Amino acid sequence: MTTDTFLADCRARLAFDLLSHTWNAVVVRALRDGPRRPVELREDIGGISSKVLTETLRRLQFNGLVERHALPGAPPRVEYQLTRLGQTLLAPIEAVGAWAFEHGDEVMAAQEAACAAGPAPSDGGRGLS
Repeated sequence: MTTDTFLADCRARLAFDLLSHTWNAVVVRALRDGPRRPVELREDIGGISSKVLTETLRRLQFNGLVERHALPGAPPRVEYQLTRLGQTLLAPIEAVGAWAFEHGDEVMAAQEAACAAGPAPSDGGRGLS
């Protein structure tokens, strides 16, 4: 086993992959207070389609972070809640959120400066180095 934390089979890379998807952290955080139905999640999150929410919940369930529970009655209803493993992801998500709150203005200023300078010749304006 190697200590290089960025190899494809490394656990740190797994965590970065989980956090890098646009909606994963948002949905995990939205479930922090307990079970929620998809319609409640969509209302709280805003800007997420039913399709994308369903895909995200399935991905989180596949990774053991969320549980799906069918509710009795008609029409059929479901709710989702964090697993114990999912709850352990809340602290890192909160830490990233705190970093963004503290440094978000600096990041936006850098982006604005880059846009004002125009596209760099080597990246075609994609912001890549």
